Amino acid sequence: MSLTVRGRPIRLSLAWLKAPKAGPDGSMSLFEHIAELRYRLIIMALTIIVGTVVAWFFRSYLTEVIFRPYEIAAEAIRARNPGASLQMVNQGVASPFTLALKVSALAGILATSPVLLYQLWSFVVPGLLAKEKKWTLIFLGSATPLFLAGVAVGYYVMPKGLVVLLGFTENGITNLQDVNQFLSFLMRFMLVFGVAFLIPEVVLILNIMGILKAKYLSKYRSLIVFGTFVFGAVATPSTDPFSMLALALPMTVLFIVAEVIAHILDRRKARRGTVDAVSRDRALRGLSDPEDA
Repeated sequence: MSLTVRGRPIRLSLAWLKAPKAGPDGSMSLFEHIAELRYRLIIMALTIIVGTVVAWFFRSYLTEVIFRPYEIAAEAIRARNPGASLQMVNQGVASPFTLALKVSALAGILATSPVLLYQLWSFVVPGLLAKEKKWTLIFLGSATPLFLAGVAVGYYVMPKGLVVLLGFTENGITNLQDVNQFLSFLMRFMLVFGVAFLIPEVVLILNIMGILKAKYLSKYRSLIVFGTFVFGAVATPSTDPFSMLALALPMTVLFIVAEVIAHILDRRKARRGTVDAVSRDRALRGLSDPEDA
């Protein structure tokens, strides 16, 4: 039985969800890029949903792991100041369900990060030639461990930051910490560390596409390193230098490694006369030079 409106049949099709195919040279138009973005976002959303559903069955164990940094910080504060009163509370009728959903979603995002990073890579670097396909495996092989390593570092330094922040609690005052607010804070903190560790990957992507040359990385290296330490100081909640260095030093080392690789890639492109992805792509080429569009 088919649906009709005023005698006209309505055809339900999911063809619009499919990714557009690139041309023989790998180039795509602006509207094809928009359709590609829609496709990638849908795949990422479905992946997160699947990961969240799977993590839901382990939510009790995951909740204990996620709130472990708070327990470590609370024990350290009580050992230093026995009169300190710290307590985690869950307010509201729907708050327990919201907490379980947030914990499952965070675990789902981390567990499916390889798929999410692949979708992001596939959209940002479209139209790669066959000989450049190897960069997909290299990107996934390095981006996933870097992202998870950043999340792990954020999880590790979190207790030190909490000790500093919660240490201002005066005697006789009970610090009531809402679990959902704390979880949101922890999620942002861990994801900031994870994304920060991917910055060198972004630098290499821009270099592969021909947008960012290695000579500019060398020219502005001192400013980038200084900005990295400023970012590390702002992104970490504590005032101790350990948390800042835990974020800034790995980012600096990774950036220097990315700069060295970018120099190697630029030399190879110069020897082989390689055309970068921006020059091959119709949409990006049209935006950079409207007269040629």
